[in-house]
Amino acid sequence: MGSRRKTGKKTTARPRLSYGVQNGTQLFIADNSGAKIAQVIGVDHYKGRQRRLPKASLGSVVTVSIKKGRPELKGNILKCVVIRQKQIIRRLDGTRLCFEDNAGVIVSKEGDPKGTEIRGPISREAAEAFPRLASISSLII
Repeated sequence: MGSRRKTGKKTTARPRLSYGVQNGTQLFIADNSGAKIAQVIGVDHYKGRQRRLPKASLGSVVTVSIKKGRPELKGNILKCVVIRQKQIIRRLDGTRLCFEDNAGVIVSKEGDPKGTEIRGPISREAAEAFPRLASISSLII
């Protein structure tokens, strides 16, 4: 039997981060797309055990439902990238980092941000995974 060639997007190995976001978590939307608060309803590319809530960390793509914002956006199901989390993360160089809130940025299916600016800092892990977010952010930590 021959081996099957892997196709699709090439991914780089990234270190495991502590999970700070799961289903039901409310995220502040940090861009100017019109949404204010969103609730996580799913995590993309998560494989877990039965009845275990899907978890996400910095730089993960999650599916959210808009809870507060412009009337035409309320109730919509969109994709979002987690850029800040309250849970402490430990980086490979030994530093530990946590933010004041859980925040995300609305993105399209291709990974392009919907807004044109990001309020507040974003994590280096999210900026490396999504270079378009890094270009419109004001501060990368």
